[in-house]
Amino acid sequence: MIHPILLCGGSGTRLWPLSRKSYPKQFAKLMGDESLFQASARRLSGPEYAAPVIVTGDPFRFIVTEQLAQVEQAAMGILIEPDGRNTAPAILAAALWIAKTDPAALMLVAPSDHVIPDTAAFAATVQAAVPRAQSGDLVTFGITPTRPETGYGYLELAAGADAGADIPQTLARFVEKPDADRATRMLAAGNFLWNAGIFLFTADAIIAAYETHAPALLTAVTHALTQADPDLGFTRLDPNEWAKADDISIDYAIMEKADNLAVMPFGAGWSDLGGWDAVWMESGPDAQGNVCSANATAIDCTDTLLRSETDGLQLVGIGLDNIVAIAMGDAVLVADKSKAQRVKEAVDALKAKGSGQAVQLPRDYRPWGWYESLVIGGRFQVKRIVVNPGASLSLQSHHHRSEHWIVVEGTARVTVDDSVKLISENQSVYIPLGAVHRMENPGKVPMVLIEVQTGSYLGEDDIIRYEDVYARS
Repeated sequence: MIHPILLCGGSGTRLWPLSRKSYPKQFAKLMGDESLFQASARRLSGPEYAAPVIVTGDPFRFIVTEQLAQVEQAAMGILIEPDGRNTAPAILAAALWIAKTDPAALMLVAPSDHVIPDTAAFAATVQAAVPRAQSGDLVTFGITPTRPETGYGYLELAAGADAGADIPQTLARFVEKPDADRATRMLAAGNFLWNAGIFLFTADAIIAAYETHAPALLTAVTHALTQADPDLGFTRLDPNEWAKADDISIDYAIMEKADNLAVMPFGAGWSDLGGWDAVWMESGPDAQGNVCSANATAIDCTDTLLRSETDGLQLVGIGLDNIVAIAMGDAVLVADKSKAQRVKEAVDALKAKGSGQAVQLPRDYRPWGWYESLVIGGRFQVKRIVVNPGASLSLQSHHHRSEHWIVVEGTARVTVDDSVKLISENQSVYIPLGAVHRMENPGKVPMVLIEVQTGSYLGEDDIIRYEDVYARS
């Protein structure tokens, strides 16, 4: 049995404005009707796999459980990182968690934001690597390169190794992201693979590698797990001990030092969707090289990606060549496709300006559902709020605002001080300033309402919580 370990950290800034810190790319529907995270969970499921272990951050814990439920899956465990400290601590935490019950368990570590179209071919490749991992080696997966890519690290095979083999090969070394000339030479040499950041090993083998090459990291992460707090089915790693762990990748901490490495070649298609140029390529451009979303139209364009991510917002390109244009309700990106890797600079520039669009999506996801602001004025705000079936907002009050709720779909159970009543479609209720109130969805379908806030201060921090089923403070 193979234990999938899905890494769900990262902010995916190179796919801004669709991917932002509040809702990074692994949870977005970039390539079809499922998110990249859901596609990854499906890919690593079946008779040969155990339920996944997820390593993620606190803001995403309920997104993870909801998206898994949507594809009829559940996690074996969800480890909550107090803060992101790169892949080495995250993978070690998962290994220690698995080793508590089965030290010899096979672990398949994978980022949750990759695209691997041929699931069957990948599954066969994983199985081909199992004997080498069971023997105690650390197996990394290398992708057959199709172009002189400068955005990936590389794996150099040892002399005599076969880059097209269907069994693990001997690895000579890891190579940092090259410049264009060096990438061209490595592609021509034929003995280099892209570093996919996917690994297969047993829990005890990788823990032994940390004992040898990163003992201080092993100590910090062990203490963070030993002192972890259970919380609604999640495991919260201890923040004080976690802060002592180095912020370092597993490549630097372990893989570049270990002598029991092997590489498993994989040539059936892979992308980490590291930029909008990669999304364009993986989306299958038409005969003119264009990729358009349902709300986008290309006229006399070539080699162009046009995506409107907002219903009712039509994006039209005329006479464009090699352009990326991504439109959302609060932000638009237009860039030359050859400069797509520079999108992070735009995010940094927006942060410097204090722009909320740098990190926050218009739609704010919560454990109970989501909301978005429709109109904001000096002393008022209008929101659309969607509450999932059976979900409940916290029992709360506000110091600075009153609220008026109008149900437009479904039924709400509303508490206002000592009064509890059901509010159906086209009915409304008023929440006075300071009233203790709660909104619940007792039905089987999502409940949608319009909220009108009025007051001197409308910030989300004006909430006093008295009870909360999601244990938020």
